[in-house]
Amino acid sequence: MSKFGPNKRHLRELLIYFFNLKKSAVEARRLLVEAYNKAALRIQNTCGEWFQKFKNGDFDVEDKDRSGRPKIYEVVELDESLEEDSPQTQKELALTLEVTQQAVLHRLKALGIIHKHDNWMQYELKPRDVERRLCISEIL
Repeated sequence: MSKFGPNKRHLRELLIYFFNLKKSAVEARRLLVEAYNKAALRIQNTCGEWFQKFKNGDFDVEDKDRSGRPKIYEVVELDESLEEDSPQTQKELALTLEVTQQAVLHRLKALGIIHKHDNWMQYELKPRDVERRLCISEIL
């Protein structure tokens, strides 16, 4: 048995195939789940929506850009901004990268970077803090 995991585009293209075979949205979903098991479950609620788009003549399977969607930026851009001018605030970084301040905050947290002494630096626990956390977790 193959380990192929379908992506959204593949599943949507299969929906076009089933639409052209005059299958119903419910039947198309059943066939996808039968073929791909759990990988196709995420398409459960969208089969009907896609079939409606196909009926309206829209066969584009790519996600449409949504208004208000924040710009997706590369981590490299953030790193370059931090190296260029380390004492920047989150707000200044957001303006520089043309994204929301919240997007910058989430990315910094994911990277484990904190603002300390007017510089952005990697957050690291001191050995005594690591030991303290281990002791507390053992007690709990």
